[in-house]
Amino acid sequence: MLIRRALPADAQELALLGERLWRETYTGLIPESNLEIHLAETFGLVQQAAELADPANRTLVIEGGGALLGYALLQAHGPKAPTPAVPFERPLEVARFYVDRSLHGRGAAQALMAEVLARAEAAGHDGVWLQVWEQNPRALRFYAKAGFRDAGGATYRIGQQVDRDRLLVHTLLARGL
Repeated sequence: MLIRRALPADAQELALLGERLWRETYTGLIPESNLEIHLAETFGLVQQAAELADPANRTLVIEGGGALLGYALLQAHGPKAPTPAVPFERPLEVARFYVDRSLHGRGAAQALMAEVLARAEAAGHDGVWLQVWEQNPRALRFYAKAGFRDAGGATYRIGQQVDRDRLLVHTLLARGL
């Protein structure tokens, strides 16, 4: 298993992986029409290529056996936090974090998150934040074990539906400054 930064050439495989992992996670939990709207707006070659080309984004991927098996999309939103609940001057958002089920329980998600936090700190970010669906106990437990703390509620739109999320934060030492 290798964790590396995604390259422009990874856009198609990343689009397919993102859509597959999202479907596996949320099919049956949200209405199909909302799922399809979200997938069309979020994944696809054009969207992934644009995200990979955006200098404010970094995508880390887990590669194994010649295939992508997980990824984290990191987004730097500028010098100030996007909401008062994010208490950082130089925040980094974990906008997406997904690992293939075949790697669950094998330390891959922990390794990917450790890499996210290490790279964020090395780049001078003083904290990392993310949103997670409040009805996803497995993810909530994972992030708590990774050192994230609950900073309040948030919303997330999936198609025509608005869900309640938890906003989680992780303070960094920011030694990279």
